[in-house]
Amino acid sequence: QVQLVESGGGLVQPVGSLRLSCAASGSIFSLNEMGWYRHAPGQERELVARATSGGSTDYADSVKGRFTISRDNAKNTVYLQMNSLKPEDTAVYYCHVVVATSPRSFMNTWGQGTQVTVSS
Repeated sequence: QVQLVESGGGLVQPVGSLRLSCAASGSIFSLNEMGWYRHAPGQERELVARATSGGSTDYADSVKGRFTISRDNAKNTVYLQMNSLKPEDTAVYYCHVVVATSPRSFMNTWGQGTQVTVSS
C-alpha cells in the first residue's frame, strides 16, 4: 500500500506564492510520473504539471512561466512552486503519482487534496 501526504495549501493574495509538497510512503519499488492536478468548483479536474522519472516536465498552458514542478527522488517527494498566483488558480490541488510496487506492478495513487485559495 502507498500513501501520499500533501501539504502547503492555504489562502494567499493575488501575485503571491505558495509551495505544495507531496510525500509518498509505503510499498514503493520506484516512482514513475509525479504530478499535480486541480479541481475548481464547476470545472473538470485538470492537469497542472507533471514530471517523469527521467526529468521531463509538462505544464498546463495557464500556469507556464508561473509554476514549477520538481521532485526529490531521495525523499519520494514532489513539489509545486506556484508564483504570481491569480484568483483563477483557486482550486483543490491533488498530487498524483504512478508508483511501481514491483518491476511489473504499477498503481495510480492520489493524494487527499489541499485547498489553494487566491483572494484579496
